[in-house]
Amino acid sequence: MENGEEEMLMAEDHGPDLINSQDFRRQCSIIRSSLAYYHCKEEEREHLIAHESLDYLPSHSEVYKKWLQEKTYRKEWDRWLLMGLIGTAVGMLAFLIHQIIDSLIKLKWDLVENYLQDGNIHMTWLCALGSGLAMVVLSSGSVLFFCPAGSPSGLPEIIGYLNGTSIQHLFNFKTFLGTFVSCMLAVASGLFCGSEGPMIHLGALLGCGLSQLQLDTLGVHLPIFTRFRNSADKRSFITAGAGAGIASVFRAPIGGLLFTLEEVSSFWDIRLAWQTFFCCLMATFTTDLLSSSLCGFVYRGHFGFFEAEKRIIFWVKNLLDMNVLAFVPTILLGMLGGLLGALFVSLNIKINKLRMQFFNIPKLSLRKTSKLLETVLILVCTTTVTVYLPYFFPCTPIMSVRNYQLRNNSETINQFKREISEYSCSSSTWIGPDGVRYSNQTFNQAAALLVENGKQGITYLFKRGTHEEFGYTSLCTALAFYFILSCWTAGSAVASGLVIPMLYTGALYGRIIGLILVSIFGVQTNEYGAWIDPGLFAAIGAASFFSGVSRLTISLTVIMVEITNDVQSLLLIMLAVMVAKMVGDLLNASLYSSLLKLKCIPYLDVEPFVRHRRKWLNLELFSARDVMEPGVRVLHLKENIAFLARLLASTSHGGFPVVCRPKPDHAEVFQGTIKRLELCMLLENEHIFEPETNDETFSSSHPLSYEKITVEKLPNLSRLTMLLNRYTTDPRYQQLFINLDPYINKSAMSVQAHFSLQCTYIIFRTLGLRHLTVVDRQNRVVGVITRKDLMPFPLEERLRLQLAPRSPDVGEQPLDSRPWMCS
Repeated sequence: MENGEEEMLMAEDHGPDLINSQDFRRQCSIIRSSLAYYHCKEEEREHLIAHESLDYLPSHSEVYKKWLQEKTYRKEWDRWLLMGLIGTAVGMLAFLIHQIIDSLIKLKWDLVENYLQDGNIHMTWLCALGSGLAMVVLSSGSVLFFCPAGSPSGLPEIIGYLNGTSIQHLFNFKTFLGTFVSCMLAVASGLFCGSEGPMIHLGALLGCGLSQLQLDTLGVHLPIFTRFRNSADKRSFITAGAGAGIASVFRAPIGGLLFTLEEVSSFWDIRLAWQTFFCCLMATFTTDLLSSSLCGFVYRGHFGFFEAEKRIIFWVKNLLDMNVLAFVPTILLGMLGGLLGALFVSLNIKINKLRMQFFNIPKLSLRKTSKLLETVLILVCTTTVTVYLPYFFPCTPIMSVRNYQLRNNSETINQFKREISEYSCSSSTWIGPDGVRYSNQTFNQAAALLVENGKQGITYLFKRGTHEEFGYTSLCTALAFYFILSCWTAGSAVASGLVIPMLYTGALYGRIIGLILVSIFGVQTNEYGAWIDPGLFAAIGAASFFSGVSRLTISLTVIMVEITNDVQSLLLIMLAVMVAKMVGDLLNASLYSSLLKLKCIPYLDVEPFVRHRRKWLNLELFSARDVMEPGVRVLHLKENIAFLARLLASTSHGGFPVVCRPKPDHAEVFQGTIKRLELCMLLENEHIFEPETNDETFSSSHPLSYEKITVEKLPNLSRLTMLLNRYTTDPRYQQLFINLDPYINKSAMSVQAHFSLQCTYIIFRTLGLRHLTVVDRQNRVVGVITRKDLMPFPLEERLRLQLAPRSPDVGEQPLDSRPWMCS
């Protein structure tokens, strides 16, 4: 349910609440503000509370079992078909995005080519800035003013959703269009960013859209693949789509599969692994097939012929023999990657916190305009650096190039000139004694590193046998400016990725280390010293910085091998990645984990980590009662309509435990749970209401079907609000009841109050629960545990109170008024 919808159904409630009623939140705010040791700011905690959890397990009720009996046994062919369709669609989208980006970049620099050759730097800057501004304004505007969320979504939101957190507008059709347009224009405008992060989001969007085949924005609901319209199946298709996104961008199907396993998905099994594998295969194959014959939307022939130079995006042609001595600088690069990666994470989080404070403007239009102006400022700084900085670097000659190497084609010659970034440098040609025409080319080192897009720069840096093509000055200058500007760009109001900036930054300092080794030992021509190559250490440095920022290991190693084809340096990459991760973990969390915390997205790690007085707490020493929410609102199998209406109008609970009395003289014991949305759908059907009877176990003659009560959100909120008001005020409904027995989830999980907190956490996280009922030894409901109760901050606060010495005042404090009960 949307937040706005829930607020319309909430009223002031003076009793203890299950999931934070408004009045209870207000009381907790006063208490929490007085705690000096409170970790999270008040507004951050409120944002944390605002997120709802997802229901992955179906409600195992009587109507659900009847629905299952009516379904015929079906093989998994339709699931595999959908996986193939998602992979194909993601591959086509990735091809389209890169073709448009390349065309826009070519168009932009073609506009300034004449000014650049004439040495008119000011007009070059003006034209580059003008075209870049047009693109970045549209890019930022499509996110801020078109996307429903009003801000760019990305990998942290996908990770949070797949962990079980419901995030509004994440899979909206407008979000898809806004992210698609913003991503292309942001990369083409010249900002130091990539398309990989948005492509993961777009792949997840396609996975969600094609599996559900319904667009609420356009009112489209196709009657096919309806059996996949549940949270668990949607989660699987989104996971596969995200993997296909990274696979299609890097042409790395195995890397995409492992990336979803290591970073994106929280729920994994071998069946999902096979299906994601197939989806990544189809995505990569589709991108390769289209790229084999189309360039700039023009058919070039050779359809289906996969050239290695085109398919492997950072193809390393010359593999080098390795020496055990190469492991020494590799360890140094790993340490440097961990340190610089941790610094990048720390700076980016601080910049994003400053953004949140600076843009905390009440007026929405002014806040969005301010964010747009920031992206304009970033572009001005980036364009100034890329155009003016190379002006201060001299032209550097490179090796003579035979004309036949350029295939005697004017188009290829022009491409070669652009690739080596002539800037304002000139060239000369002559005919040698052998009758072959030679070309003496010069280029600008800083322009080659800064003016070209990130992918082309990485290709330069990875190239083997170019020991002295780039000097210390150009590499250090590019490293400093690229590090700062890419860190500033990440998190701005455009849909942008960080993978290319991470690889580029690492490749720059990796090549510097390689250049230092060349300066010490010279250019080695024998096979035993061939490993001293700056291009080799550029690739290792790229992997180390990527790992230092993201803390990826297995998937990153495979991706690096797939994008370079350099199997020979596999062990070196593995070592650098491991060292970078270990060093980075000593300093701070990964970038994506830090962004999850910054955005207040409730995320449950595989293992809970709670500290008290600088020591890790063993959760086996605590029990479920230490973190549960007491004062639970319970329902009965036979419930009064007016009471249900008042309950729904006065609380925001996502679900309710249902109790019953086995015998008249027995206590009420836990029977199951029922969701809030299911209750709302039941109350919209008055024909199932029945008058009061003496029989406690009366049954409805015609219960509603499973399809009618199972919805993701209310179809008509205004109608429900009107019905709740009528049920509450009309005396007739005081005498009417509803039988909840056919609709309650009788397989709902519950744990006893003395159950181990460690095991409680594992059960909740592994099964993807939304509510976990806590019962006593007599199976009576005593509390409920939700996702917010198991978050690190609430856990720490609650367990700290358990460990604190009990003073008389604290000992008498009622459970539902303690500050940690507000989470």
